[in-house]
Amino acid sequence: MRLSYPADVKIIQVPCTGRVDILHLLNAIEDGADGVYVAGCLEGECHFKEGNFKARKKVEYVQRTLTELGIEPERVRMYNLSSAQGARFAEIANEMVACIRELGPSPVKKHHAA
Repeated sequence: MRLSYPADVKIIQVPCTGRVDILHLLNAIEDGADGVYVAGCLEGECHFKEGNFKARKKVEYVQRTLTELGIEPERVRMYNLSSAQGARFAEIANEMVACIRELGPSPVKKHHAA
């Protein structure tokens, strides 16, 4: 099955979503990403036992931080799905891109010294 999702979605694979750090999410936004989503195992089916629960807590923390900064928390989300749900993955990618387009570009851009 050939999956179709927007070309502006960049996939970064990790052994477990529990390895995703709060700083990874915040740095992605700071570096110019308009949104970030974490796609983890179905709840209760994590090979590493609690990785997806840890990831969800980190995503929720980042959402609270964005809210405190006056940035839409919807720019960072967590989804749970199995590796057999490729079609759902593509659907989520399209949903996330549509949400971000509606929100518009991120108000945060990293300023590089020239």
